[in-house]
Amino acid sequence: MKKIGLLFKETSASRIKKYLENSDAVFLVKYSGLSSPALSSLRQVLKGSNADMFVVKNSVARRALKDSTLELLVKNIEGPCGIVFSKDEPVGTSKALCTFSKTHERLQLECALFKDKFLEKKDIELMASLPSKEALRAQVVMALNSPISGFVIVLNQLLSKFVICLDQIKQKKEKA
Repeated sequence: MKKIGLLFKETSASRIKKYLENSDAVFLVKYSGLSSPALSSLRQVLKGSNADMFVVKNSVARRALKDSTLELLVKNIEGPCGIVFSKDEPVGTSKALCTFSKTHERLQLECALFKDKFLEKKDIELMASLPSKEALRAQVVMALNSPISGFVIVLNQLLSKFVICLDQIKQKKEKA
């Protein structure tokens, strides 16, 4: 029979691997000195952006990340670290992390991995400044719609000028 500590480590490592399978991006944050209510608040904020934060011992995290292809993150795991797994859009998760770190200085963004590309803190902040996927779609639709609506306005003006011209001709004939 296995010891409870070993069983806990194996369960945590398998949980990390399960999160990795379902994640598009992985963020590494340091939360040293962050209070428990603030940490709970961070988890709630991350739930809104479809992300989960997992806190585990560094040795377990290193072992789980070494087994996968995320060895670039292993170098940055020192001290109290949390791993944030983004299931959906990493821009939303990076925005949530950046805004939360501005209000809670104890939370530090370390690095991230997005589609096998290593991102530093400045890259995460740059990604947080990007508009969301819905905003980008709206901008594309507006860009595609702009020439069409301009064409409709021009045609409408031509027709209205033609009608005004016909109306003036009619008024001249009525006077004569």
